[in-house]
Amino acid sequence: MNLQPKTKRLLWVSAIVLVILIALGAFFTWTKFFREEKEVFANEEEHFKYGSLGAEGDRGIPYYLWLVLPRVFPDLMPGPGGYKSFGVVWEEGHEIPVGFSKKVVGFPRITNNCAVCHTATYRLSEDEVPHVVAAGPGHTNNVQSMLRFLFKAAHDPRFNSDIIMNEIRLVSANNYGNGGLSFVDRQIYRYLLIPFTRKALLEQEKQFTWMERYIGDGRPKPHWGPGRDDAMNLTKYFMTSMAEDNTFGPTDFPSVWNLGIRSGKDKAGKQMLLNWTGDTPAVRSVLIDSALGLGAPARPWFLQRMADLDRYLSNLPPPPWPFAETHPINQQLAAEGQKIYARDCASCHEARAEFTNKVIPITEIGTDPERMYSWSKNAAAEANRRVKQMGIDRPPMVDTLDPYGYVSPPLDGIWLRAPYLHNGSVPTLRDLLNPSGERPQTFHRGYDVFDPVKVGFKEPPPRPTGPNGQLEQPYPLFDTREKGNGNQGHTYGTQLSAEDKEKLVEYLKTL
Repeated sequence: MNLQPKTKRLLWVSAIVLVILIALGAFFTWTKFFREEKEVFANEEEHFKYGSLGAEGDRGIPYYLWLVLPRVFPDLMPGPGGYKSFGVVWEEGHEIPVGFSKKVVGFPRITNNCAVCHTATYRLSEDEVPHVVAAGPGHTNNVQSMLRFLFKAAHDPRFNSDIIMNEIRLVSANNYGNGGLSFVDRQIYRYLLIPFTRKALLEQEKQFTWMERYIGDGRPKPHWGPGRDDAMNLTKYFMTSMAEDNTFGPTDFPSVWNLGIRSGKDKAGKQMLLNWTGDTPAVRSVLIDSALGLGAPARPWFLQRMADLDRYLSNLPPPPWPFAETHPINQQLAAEGQKIYARDCASCHEARAEFTNKVIPITEIGTDPERMYSWSKNAAAEANRRVKQMGIDRPPMVDTLDPYGYVSPPLDGIWLRAPYLHNGSVPTLRDLLNPSGERPQTFHRGYDVFDPVKVGFKEPPPRPTGPNGQLEQPYPLFDTREKGNGNQGHTYGTQLSAEDKEKLVEYLKTL
């Protein structure tokens, strides 16, 4: 049957209108949910501290939601001060902490990057503005506490659109967060972003059930505390999806400056190894696997970003001793200390020396073995398979793990790498030169006021809290008697005289 011209025109108009509506809908969807804005940074250090790794799709939290979470759930925070109570580094003039990126992918989203664990601060006194050192060990940042806060918030009935949108309106009215949201964006937040984020957090929590399990003797696993994580279990349960076990391998966040002296082969042509138990032979592999753990996607630009990070961190020098005016290095003592270092320390800690970046057997080093138990040949093989499956070509993780023990790293910038040993169980260099039984059994972590004599961070004073002004310690207690926290081993230098120990510490300040 032939259609009348008027009917044909109506059908054509309807089809054109439908196509236009579909195109507008697609454009709206792309604009509001997928459009990416390019990041621009003044230099590579800023890029390291605030740049995206591309994890916004899986891990991104909508910016305004992230902004108001501490206001909605102050009782779930570890203390006052919002996100600062987690020990994050927050530079003056920045709207987000170091180690966080704010990137527009449809809408502004917040994710973490490498700097969340690898940025250090130090002060000489309470009233001094913290000095920020990129690529230093993030000894103040309590990552586990932050994760637990997000998961507890997602379970809380206050995590709903009405309450959160009310806080977002208040924030916008006070001109925080660069203004407010349009009517359309408010509806997107109310009906999509807030409920979807809550659901995503509850799903993500399932990937972290292992960190809340009980250890073999029925006790809960100790808290990581500031400046630490359970590094290889994170890799194991995210990248390999292996069955959970009772291992607990707490690891101190390392410095990641000067990575070039840790890669390749030593002076004798032997392969150097990275990670605390020599799990990988290449800087690029460490960077890639760490970024994948933060939710980064396997895209070509991601691999280019890893190459750029490798180049930046491999050539970034360690920070020099900064206290020349108030606590200058005694050059005469340091010169004597260099002789002691050359005799007793250099073969394991001088860059590219015979045993540097090699695994020292646990029977020799004698330090806490729990981190060593948390990784295995099977885990390495499975991690290599998964990364290859993603289409990423990187040097494979080591699947021999022989001997079992810990890598002896170079000591560049050692003055800022406290607390010491692989699990951060010894607060100062001077304590490390004491026999295990004379090292502090307990101390508090997360404080950044520096002790230039003992070389490490001071024990924080208790603070007046509560209505009666009673004194309490706001920093987490580190107990070396707990699983994975042992401060034994590494007895090198403990036999030195008090005078020689002073000389050695003075020299170590120069590295």
